[in-house]
Amino acid sequence: MLREIDLSKVTDNRLYKGNDEVIVPCDSCAGCSECCRTVGDTIILDPLDIYNLNIATGRSFAEMMEREIEIRLVDGLVLPNIMIDEGSGGCTLLDENGRCTIHKLRPGFCRLFPLGRLYDENGDFRYILQVNECDHPVKGPVRVSDWLGITELDRYEGFIKEWHAVLKGLTEKADQTDDEKIKKHLSWLPIRVFYEPSYDKKADFYGQFHDRLKVLNSGLKSAGII
Repeated sequence: MLREIDLSKVTDNRLYKGNDEVIVPCDSCAGCSECCRTVGDTIILDPLDIYNLNIATGRSFAEMMEREIEIRLVDGLVLPNIMIDEGSGGCTLLDENGRCTIHKLRPGFCRLFPLGRLYDENGDFRYILQVNECDHPVKGPVRVSDWLGITELDRYEGFIKEWHAVLKGLTEKADQTDDEKIKKHLSWLPIRVFYEPSYDKKADFYGQFHDRLKVLNSGLKSAGII
């Protein structure tokens, strides 16, 4: 999501890389799920999240729309987010004890919290610590890469940059046209290309993502949009 923030008010004024250590208060989420109970509709899912959720739940994108995920407009694009419980406003993937049922395959936003990502004008990013997001006592420093718990972090970060560029590019193209049909077409492209078609759960995700990226660019060229 695109946000204008005053870093001095919400972070420790430091920028981190994957190998840096950061003082994270959450203690690996041991014994607390407060953030999951107050998440609202803020957990926007990228294609890797959907790939992992498909593995974790055994359900397709269309099937997950029944109880795990929903879609909404984010910066002019239709994107999926974790569905919230209408009563509590919390994540529907918590069990009766408030524990995450898909923790090993949890979404990237969940892995980050209370960290975030700050992008520069070139689409590169650094990690930031959001200091007002977790009230759990500080336990000590942890390496950012360990906190994320993602294998092949270099490939993951490369994917994140590419995905950010895709969303930014589509948003900019939609802003540059007054044709409502083109705007609607662009807004639904992420869902149509990267989310709805099933991924091969036994195949490498990143290769499948790049194949879909080629499909997207080919379609934009054919439509005369790029």
